[in-house]
Amino acid sequence: GDELEILIAPQGVVPVMTFLKNHHNAQFGSMADIAGVDIPSRANRFEIVYNLLSFRFNSRIRVKTYTDELTPIDSVNDIFKAANWNEREVWDMYGVYFANHPDLRRILTDYGFEGHPLRKDFPLSGYVECRYDDELRRVVQEPVELAQEFRKFDLAAPWEQFPAFREMIPAAEEVDIEKK
Repeated sequence: GDELEILIAPQGVVPVMTFLKNHHNAQFGSMADIAGVDIPSRANRFEIVYNLLSFRFNSRIRVKTYTDELTPIDSVNDIFKAANWNEREVWDMYGVYFANHPDLRRILTDYGFEGHPLRKDFPLSGYVECRYDDELRRVVQEPVELAQEFRKFDLAAPWEQFPAFREMIPAAEEVDIEKK
């Protein structure tokens, strides 16, 4: 769209966000959300996207910064109180650490959860599965075991399974080439 978008260095998160919130010509006083993006092919694989709204000027701005697995981003919780849960969500889903955050703990996954599920290198089936065990009468966690039949994929198009119900186009009809 026609929204303003800026890319900043990780060290500039707090000064830029303070400017955008407090300067008279900006007044982006509302933080809509913070999102994470994982692009493993980059050296700084994570993009952190801050979406801000200015009620006074009825405009939005998208502020992007970048980091890797080990470098923390400064928390903007002191500037925007709405950043608290959003930063916790990015931490939980991507593993991006926010320095000076007052309560950085998991928010969407369980306490004992290993890994960060929105990373591109996280396995689709996860590492453990939870199920109720009738003998133990409790929920148990076990390493994931995939049966062989779940590893085979039928890549045929779904409409090929019902050829009798498919409309035949005249050009696609089978022609006997033995006839002359």
